[in-house]
Amino acid sequence: MKYIEDLIPTFPLTDPIAIFLLVIVIILCAPILNRFKIPHIIGLILAGTLFGPHGLNILSNDASFELFGKVGILYIMFQAGLEIDLNTFKQNSTKSILFGIYTFILPMVFGIITGMWLLDMDFTRATLLASMYASHTLIAYPIVSKMGISKNRAVSITIAGTIITVTASLLILAVIVATTKGEMNSAYWIKFGVSTLIFSIIVFWLLPKLSKYFLRRFNDSVAQYIFVMVIIFFASLLAQAAGLEGILGAFFAGLILNRLIPSVSPLMNRIEFVGNAIFIPFFLLSIGMQIDLRAFITSIESVKVAAVMTIVATVTKWMAAKLSQVTSKLSSVEGDLIFGLSNGQAAATLAAVMIGYNIGLLDENVLNGTIVMILVTCTISSIATEHAARKIAIEETQQDEQRQRLGTERILIPISNPQTMPQLLDISNLIKQRNNKTLYALKINNDPEDTSGAKLLESAAKLASATDNKLVQIMKCDLNISNCIIDTVQANKITDLIVGIHHKANIVDTFLGGTITALINGTSHQNLIIYGPKRPINSVKRLVVTVPQMAELEIGFDLWFDRVKNIASQLSIPIVFYANKTTTEALKKQCEIHSSLNVSFRELASWEDFLIISKEIKHSDTLIVITARKATVSYNNLFEKIPYYLNKYFADNNFLLIYPQQTASDGTDNDIYNPLKIS
Repeated sequence: MKYIEDLIPTFPLTDPIAIFLLVIVIILCAPILNRFKIPHIIGLILAGTLFGPHGLNILSNDASFELFGKVGILYIMFQAGLEIDLNTFKQNSTKSILFGIYTFILPMVFGIITGMWLLDMDFTRATLLASMYASHTLIAYPIVSKMGISKNRAVSITIAGTIITVTASLLILAVIVATTKGEMNSAYWIKFGVSTLIFSIIVFWLLPKLSKYFLRRFNDSVAQYIFVMVIIFFASLLAQAAGLEGILGAFFAGLILNRLIPSVSPLMNRIEFVGNAIFIPFFLLSIGMQIDLRAFITSIESVKVAAVMTIVATVTKWMAAKLSQVTSKLSSVEGDLIFGLSNGQAAATLAAVMIGYNIGLLDENVLNGTIVMILVTCTISSIATEHAARKIAIEETQQDEQRQRLGTERILIPISNPQTMPQLLDISNLIKQRNNKTLYALKINNDPEDTSGAKLLESAAKLASATDNKLVQIMKCDLNISNCIIDTVQANKITDLIVGIHHKANIVDTFLGGTITALINGTSHQNLIIYGPKRPINSVKRLVVTVPQMAELEIGFDLWFDRVKNIASQLSIPIVFYANKTTTEALKKQCEIHSSLNVSFRELASWEDFLIISKEIKHSDTLIVITARKATVSYNNLFEKIPYYLNKYFADNNFLLIYPQQTASDGTDNDIYNPLKIS
């Protein structure tokens, strides 16, 4: 009997294995609620309420949940800074500031009025209560991240506005607390100013340099991830030491790592996986475990306070979102998305109410009302965000007519060198569309019994899987490398062929060789991209693209532009186009379709002026040369000198040589596309 009694668990659970098992089962089952149109975020919060100390009391809200919960909110803010499109962020800076002002001022004004008029508070208490409405938590951010619209301008505006309103709200909280304790004096502000200055110097000057050095020198995946975690928590701890909030430090950590971690890299995949699988669900569970639905019905006053708080917080956030929609000329669904993201009240609100309660400014009715407000606003936030995010995701797919014209995308990478293979996979990841999860890799052996090729393909497949991609492995034995590649391209209906040149190789000799020449002549149906990596892809700060005269008349114009656009979007870097006036106008029309691109134009009146670029290009730039095959409308005899120019004048730069598709790949015409040809 004693043995049987030992098998019966006691509640709350104390065995770490049992606790962790229950938590991961909850995380596993939460997405099932999507079938009932309930976001899994709400499922996790409700699970925390059900199994927590105020529900079935199976899980205790102990130090472990407090730890992982804190890590979760920091992780959400870090991901927001890491995934934000910096080009969109800069382009919409004015709109972001306006939203930040709206979403702070409106809750503050209405919060103070309703607090004094409906809840009989004095000005100080009403101001503290209003600051709780003004702050919000991006609790629904994982939804937009999962749907692939984290670079949308409405998301960027909301994130920037969140930083503004949270900072202002926490500053008001700090002032009220200092005033209540009698610590408000000139020394307080001097200390705050100095500590903030030190924080800014370390975070925005020292940490970027340290991060750049580490991520370029150390390729070990575990070490890189641990380093990222160190940066997150060091910046958060530093923010707290400066008198700010840790979530601000985490967000700034995301910003400084934004361009160092490409959005399709293995490191980014690990960051998203660990956050979405462990840290963020723990945070949501910890929020639910603090909700006591019975607390607010203990008195009529609790019901009244809860109703006022919930209505004011929701209505003022909706007003701020819609006002921002009107003044910033956003679409209705973008306004709905801003409201959904900004309506959630959680971390900062909980911190404010607990501080106010502990110093005696807020009573139990406000504490209980806050719990109800958190539950309701998080529910509304998740549902509104998922509804709007799905609409935007569908609209972006339907509006991208260019992608539909380009058809099915298939990218082939011939690999032979273990040193260049990871770089070819990196550039392939940047070039492809986000929804394309399949790459093709070809290894050609001279000896049928050689097994090294299979091992290289297996290594490539592992690297591809680290970025959530599938690699189709193709192994062939052939003495004629170029013919084997061309046959593979045709057999697999490849749209883009990416060939690498080792950084130690002489590009002039390579081009004079037969393999590259044969590929140029034998892949007129495909986009041929020759990649010369000289430095890590995460160190690139700008794309410099040279476009020849009449390139817009080629069939492959849309295709190569799409690939260049993808690189810039994934790395959040600007593009500088060099072209003549006519071609520039065609490029501008393309750029109008993709308004989030940060693009500038320089005139290249004649291809004879190509070397002017060498005086303006920087070491951190990647040079992209749009060239053409012979007997085509945009071909220029000076293209033959490009390998020599690259070798002599651009030896320190990454480069991409793109030979655009010249014929429609319908299998009916093998002649190179030439609009000037007379039949």
